[in-house]
Amino acid sequence: MPFFLRHRRPDLQELMDDPNCDSEKLKNTYRQFRTINKFLSRWDLIYKKEIKPILEQQNGKASLLDIGFGGGDISLQLSKLATKDGFHLNITSIDSDARSLEYIQTLEIPSNIHFRHALSTDLVNEQASYDFVISNHLLHHLDQPSFETVCAEAKLLATKKVIFNDIERSDLGYIFFTVLSKLFFRNSFISYDGRFSIKRSYTFDELSKIAPGNWEVSRVIPYRLILMYETE
Repeated sequence: MPFFLRHRRPDLQELMDDPNCDSEKLKNTYRQFRTINKFLSRWDLIYKKEIKPILEQQNGKASLLDIGFGGGDISLQLSKLATKDGFHLNITSIDSDARSLEYIQTLEIPSNIHFRHALSTDLVNEQASYDFVISNHLLHHLDQPSFETVCAEAKLLATKKVIFNDIERSDLGYIFFTVLSKLFFRNSFISYDGRFSIKRSYTFDELSKIAPGNWEVSRVIPYRLILMYETE
């Protein structure tokens, strides 16, 4: 349990969530997500442990939904990892912020990834389904009703696993991030918003208390929490 950050701060508002924020800094933030997530979010490990075995069981083919894609880097990373292993991962990536899609449209995207401006509710209404439903840094943005809705909808959409990856709030993690982000991430919202994200995030005990039944919370180094549901 953190000492200085012992109280969660869901009231804090990140700069990039302001629809009138600096557009150049927002683009740089989306672009820099790729670097910071590559080193801290550990999707390489999650892919190897949770996604690759099912790809192997299903003759190298699976579908995946990424909720809240942001800069699109997690979808791109998972696609690259699967392709390197000789698999085909068909990815649908959604975000409620149209600015994310505008940024993605400036990038070169593999044909197996489909980005949409949509909510998980839209996909439930379309009766869509995916082997995997994932998110990265989504949970700490949600209020309690939205948290419950996203978990319930993800469970409806997933045929194999739901994997929600987020930050674990800690004093040391906050210090570590503050020092490195100021050194390496300039002219963006990464440093400012990242510190707010840590303050908004859950501890292991907090997330375990609000996790739906049959969902499990686990830790991944450094300072990561995984909320996961596996179908029976």
